[in-house]
Order: sequence, then structure tokens, then C-alpha cells
Amino acid sequence: TVKDTYVKGTQERSALVEQIKNLSDLNQQMRTDAQNLTKALKSDSKQQGNWGELKLDLILEGSGLVKGEEYLLQFSTVNDEGRRFQPDAVVNLPDNKHIIIDSKVSLTDYEKWVNEENDLLKETFLKQHIQSIRNHIKGLEEKNYSSLKGLNSPEVVLMFIPVEPCFSIAVTADKDLYQFAWDRKIVMVTPSTLLATLKTIASIWKQERQNKNAIRIAEEAGKLYDKFVGFLEDMETIKKSIDNSEKAYDAAINKLKSGSGNLIKRAEDIRKLGAKTNKNLPGNLLEEENPKTEE
Repeated sequence: TVKDTYVKGTQERSALVEQIKNLSDLNQQMRTDAQNLTKALKSDSKQQGNWGELKLDLILEGSGLVKGEEYLLQFSTVNDEGRRFQPDAVVNLPDNKHIIIDSKVSLTDYEKWVNEENDLLKETFLKQHIQSIRNHIKGLEEKNYSSLKGLNSPEVVLMFIPVEPCFSIAVTADKDLYQFAWDRKIVMVTPSTLLATLKTIASIWKQERQNKNAIRIAEEAGKLYDKFVGFLEDMETIKKSIDNSEKAYDAAINKLKSGSGNLIKRAEDIRKLGAKTNKNLPGNLLEEENPKTEE
């Protein structure tokens, strides 16, 4: 028993060691991937832009809006001069209105500011970071998205900054930054504020669908009522036709059996005179023609 227990324990320890080694390898791989991503984001503006667009896409998916109907990604259009523009996202609103969202990532100088220990250099990197955001704001202003064809957009454009601390440190250090953007009809938003905005728009769309459904129900109810009235009118017409048919039937029967020379009496007299027949008149007609007298 002791031997079996020892062997079993050894096997379990070996399996545990193997699992720990696998976890260590996985952790190392994740660390390497994170470092590679960090390096790519720090050194490649294109990668930074792609990452910002991906984060914007994820927030839009979690907002409750329907992709392809209530928001569009990489919408492409041209201005009056034929120049092509492609905002990162266009959010549709009721009454054929739109909100434009463009993602702008400023990580290079922010990362230097975070990791720098020298106060003078930190101040320099912070100023460069703020200037980077200001340049993004100016770039969006120059695009003049509100004048693009196919978009009925308000003049305000949402500039999405995917890293919350980047925005926070910038507006804290530069008190005029938000107003600087607003004067150029740009509103800076972060993941939290953008999600709240999109949730509000999703709620507006829900209310809009409910209103349209209520109108549709009222229209269908009106059509159903009109159809019901038409059905009752047809039923009344059928009743009148039945009444007229009954009157015509009674008039025709009276002609057959009324009067001294009615057709029933004449036909029966012909049979009694010896006419060769295969059928007889119904008894009820003959009884009406020759009613029994009470004794």
C-alpha cells in the first residue's frame, strides 16, 4: 500500500510540475506578446491607429446598436471637390441624421512621460503629448465632415481617445484643451463617455422602434376595422338577397298552387285522365291543393 501510494504521489507531482511548466511558458508567451504589442504601438503610428479603431469597434458592438443598420464602420464618401474621406464610424440617428466618430491615438509621448523619471523631460513629453492631441483636433476640423455627401451630420464630430489616462492627463495639464476642441466643433470622448453616449442613442432607437410599432398597430387596427365593416355590409347584402329570393320563391309557388286553374291542379287532372307518368306530384302539394274537411 505504501509503495502504491508513493508511486501515485510521484505521478501526480510529475503531472503538477508539467502543468506549472506549461503555465510558465504560457505566461512568458503572453508577456512577450504584450511587449511586442507595446513596442508596435509605441513605434508605429499605423499600428496605434488600427488598435484605436479595433477598440472603437468593440465599444460599438457592446453599445446595443445594430451594426450595418444603426452604425457603419469605414463609411466612405466624397466632398464637393471629389476628395474621398473615410471616417472610422458613422452612427445613424432617427430622421436620417448621423454622428461621426473618429479614433485618434496619442501614445508615443504619453508612454515617454509615464516612464520618464527626470522632471524636466517629463514636462517636455507632457507638452508634446498635449500638442499631439491638439494636432489631431486640427486635423479633424480640416476634414469638415459635416459637408460630406451622403451624411446629414451635426457639425460636432466625436474624437475618440481610446486610452482614458491619455485624455485625463492632457485636460488636467491643459485647462483650455477641451474648449480648444469645442471651438472647432470637436468633442473629445473616452471609452466610458463614448459608451454612455452610444447607450443613450441605442435607447433612442428602441423608443423610435416602439413608436413606429405603435403607429403600425394603429394603422393595421384601422384597416382591420374597415375590413370588418365591409364584411358586415356584405352580410347585409346577402341577407337582402336571401329575403328577395324567398319572396320570389313564394310568388312562384303561389302561381303553381293558387287559383282554380293553377298548374298543380291541371297537372294532377291530366294524370287522373290517364296520362302515362312515372312520377307523382309531392303529397304535401296535393294536400294543400285538396285540404281535408273536418267532420
